[in-house]
Amino acid sequence: MRKRVLGAASLPSGTAEGREWLKLQELAEVEVTSEADGYPVESVFNFGAGPGWRAARPGSQRIRLVFDRPQAIRRMRLQFHEPEVARTQEFAVRWSGGPDESFKEIVRQQWNFSPDGSTSESEDYVVDLQAVSILELTIDPDRGAGRALATLAEWRVG
Repeated sequence: MRKRVLGAASLPSGTAEGREWLKLQELAEVEVTSEADGYPVESVFNFGAGPGWRAARPGSQRIRLVFDRPQAIRRMRLQFHEPEVARTQEFAVRWSGGPDESFKEIVRQQWNFSPDGSTSESEDYVVDLQAVSILELTIDPDRGAGRALATLAEWRVG
């Protein structure tokens, strides 16, 4: 048996299993329910450059990508950071083929943040979605308590 270890250096930079991340700034419009000053939603699509997004008010929030043309999506990466407040967050990602089509859930997940322990959540999903017109992320930052601000450090789609 022959074996060759490729290592990360063998993959082109900025790729998702050999496929580049989509340049969402050029392919979609973003809609957001609220946005705190200094934490613009656009910064979550800048591959780690920028402060990330923060809601302007407590409670559930939504970030929606509306693509100019339907896209095939194979992978998504979400990163959340919460270094200050202990809370249980739930998020869900859904997609639709168009404004008149119903949404289909891709993932729903909960995470416990703790300043003394877990301050970051990073999720990487392999999916097989065709003709995606709308991709939607909803974040309930403290599972309905309505006191915490939703945040998102990064959202990549490939």
